Amino acid sequence: MIRVSDLEDMDRAALIAAWTDIVGMPVPKGLSKPFLRRFLATEIQTRMSGGLSPRMRKALKQDETPAQRPRRPGLEPGSRLLREWNGVTHLVEVTDTGFEWNGQHWRSLSVIAREITGAHWSGPRFFGLGRKTSQ
Repeated sequence: MIRVSDLEDMDRAALIAAWTDIVGMPVPKGLSKPFLRRFLATEIQTRMSGGLSPRMRKALKQDETPAQRPRRPGLEPGSRLLREWNGVTHLVEVTDTGFEWNGQHWRSLSVIAREITGAHWSGPRFFGLGRKTSQ
Protein backbone atom coordinates (compact mmCIF):
# COMPACT_ATOMS: atom_id res chain seq x y z
CA MET A 1 0.00 0.00 0.00
CA ILE A 2 1.23 3.47 -0.89
CA ARG A 3 1.73 5.89 1.99
CA VAL A 4 0.81 9.57 1.89
CA SER A 5 4.45 10.47 2.57
CA ASP A 6 5.49 8.65 -0.64
CA LEU A 7 3.35 10.90 -2.86
CA GLU A 8 5.56 14.01 -2.62
CA ASP A 9 8.52 12.29 -4.30
CA MET A 10 6.52 10.65 -7.10
CA ASP A 11 6.75 11.89 -10.68
CA ARG A 12 3.67 12.08 -12.92
CA ALA A 13 4.03 8.50 -14.21
CA ALA A 14 4.23 7.14 -10.66
CA LEU A 15 1.21 9.22 -9.60
CA ILE A 16 -0.79 7.88 -12.56
CA ALA A 17 0.22 4.32 -11.68
CA ALA A 18 -0.80 4.93 -8.05
CA TRP A 19 -4.14 6.37 -9.20
CA THR A 20 -4.84 3.33 -11.35
CA ASP A 21 -3.83 1.01 -8.50
CA ILE A 22 -5.92 2.79 -5.84
CA VAL A 23 -8.93 4.00 -7.82
CA GLY A 24 -9.04 1.20 -10.40
CA MET A 25 -9.81 3.56 -13.27
CA PRO A 26 -7.74 5.60 -15.71
CA VAL A 27 -6.79 9.13 -14.69
CA PRO A 28 -9.12 11.79 -16.17
CA LYS A 29 -7.36 14.02 -18.67
CA GLY A 30 -5.94 17.32 -17.56
CA LEU A 31 -5.32 16.61 -13.87
CA SER A 32 -2.21 18.34 -12.55
CA LYS A 33 0.42 16.64 -10.40
CA PRO A 34 -0.57 18.70 -7.33
CA PHE A 35 -4.20 17.69 -7.76
CA LEU A 36 -3.28 14.03 -8.23
CA ARG A 37 -1.22 14.17 -5.02
CA ARG A 38 -4.04 15.82 -3.04
CA PHE A 39 -6.67 13.41 -4.32
CA LEU A 40 -4.52 10.34 -3.68
CA ALA A 41 -3.59 11.58 -0.19
CA THR A 42 -7.27 12.06 0.66
CA GLU A 43 -8.17 8.65 -0.76
CA ILE A 44 -5.39 6.90 1.15
CA GLN A 45 -6.33 8.63 4.42
CA THR A 46 -10.01 7.86 3.94
CA ARG A 47 -9.34 4.18 3.34
CA MET A 48 -6.97 3.99 6.32
CA SER A 49 -9.64 5.43 8.60
CA GLY A 50 -12.27 2.92 7.49
CA GLY A 51 -13.76 4.65 4.46
CA LEU A 52 -16.69 6.97 4.14
CA SER A 53 -19.39 7.02 6.76
CA PRO A 54 -22.75 5.44 5.85
CA ARG A 55 -24.31 8.92 5.96
CA MET A 56 -21.78 10.25 3.45
CA ARG A 57 -22.25 7.24 1.16
CA LYS A 58 -26.00 7.82 1.19
CA ALA A 59 -25.55 11.51 0.39
CA LEU A 60 -23.25 10.70 -2.52
CA LYS A 61 -25.67 8.10 -3.88
CA GLN A 62 -28.52 10.62 -3.80
CA ASP A 63 -26.45 13.06 -5.83
CA GLU A 64 -26.10 10.50 -8.63
CA THR A 65 -29.71 11.01 -9.69
CA PRO A 66 -30.30 14.32 -11.45
CA ALA A 67 -32.44 16.48 -9.24
CA GLN A 68 -35.17 18.55 -10.73
CA ARG A 69 -34.93 22.20 -9.89
CA PRO A 70 -37.65 23.17 -7.46
CA ARG A 71 -40.36 25.15 -9.16
CA ARG A 72 -42.14 27.98 -7.41
CA PRO A 73 -45.79 27.26 -6.63
CA GLY A 74 -48.10 28.53 -9.34
CA LEU A 75 -45.45 28.43 -12.08
CA GLU A 76 -46.84 25.57 -14.09
CA PRO A 77 -45.91 25.20 -17.77
CA GLY A 78 -48.24 27.36 -19.80
CA SER A 79 -48.54 30.05 -17.12
CA ARG A 80 -47.92 33.59 -18.30
CA LEU A 81 -46.28 36.44 -16.44
CA LEU A 82 -46.95 40.06 -17.39
CA ARG A 83 -44.87 43.05 -16.35
CA GLU A 84 -44.98 46.60 -17.58
CA TRP A 85 -41.65 48.41 -17.57
CA ASN A 86 -41.13 51.94 -18.92
CA GLY A 87 -44.36 51.79 -20.89
CA VAL A 88 -43.63 48.41 -22.48
CA THR A 89 -45.58 45.31 -21.47
CA HIS A 90 -43.44 42.18 -21.29
CA LEU A 91 -45.01 38.70 -21.53
CA VAL A 92 -43.09 35.66 -20.25
CA GLU A 93 -44.45 32.15 -20.72
CA VAL A 94 -43.46 29.35 -18.34
CA THR A 95 -42.26 26.19 -20.12
CA ASP A 96 -41.19 22.75 -18.90
CA THR A 97 -37.53 23.76 -19.06
CA GLY A 98 -37.62 27.47 -18.21
CA PHE A 99 -39.20 30.53 -19.74
CA GLU A 100 -39.99 32.01 -23.17
CA TRP A 101 -39.60 35.76 -23.68
CA ASN A 102 -39.16 37.72 -26.91
CA GLY A 103 -39.01 34.48 -28.90
CA GLN A 104 -36.06 33.14 -26.93
CA HIS A 105 -35.71 30.44 -24.28
CA TRP A 106 -34.38 31.50 -20.85
CA ARG A 107 -33.57 29.38 -17.81
CA SER A 108 -33.97 32.19 -15.28
CA LEU A 109 -36.49 34.91 -14.58
CA SER A 110 -33.70 37.00 -13.06
CA VAL A 111 -31.81 37.05 -16.36
CA ILE A 112 -34.97 38.16 -18.14
CA ALA A 113 -35.52 40.92 -15.56
CA ARG A 114 -31.91 42.07 -16.07
CA GLU A 115 -32.40 42.14 -19.85
CA ILE A 116 -35.55 44.23 -19.46
CA THR A 117 -34.23 46.72 -16.89
CA GLY A 118 -30.48 46.73 -17.43
CA ALA A 119 -30.04 46.23 -13.67
CA HIS A 120 -29.81 43.22 -11.35
CA TRP A 121 -33.24 42.16 -10.11
CA SER A 122 -34.69 39.13 -8.43
CA GLY A 123 -36.74 37.74 -11.32
CA PRO A 124 -39.58 36.42 -9.15
CA ARG A 125 -39.75 39.75 -7.31
CA PHE A 126 -39.64 41.74 -10.57
CA PHE A 127 -42.62 39.77 -11.87
CA GLY A 128 -44.49 40.11 -8.57
CA LEU A 129 -44.25 36.48 -7.48
CA GLY A 130 -42.86 37.15 -4.00
CA ARG A 131 -45.79 39.22 -2.77
CA LYS A 132 -48.47 37.76 -0.56
CA THR A 133 -51.96 38.62 -1.66
CA SER A 134 -54.58 39.71 0.84
CA GLN A 135 -58.10 38.36 0.53
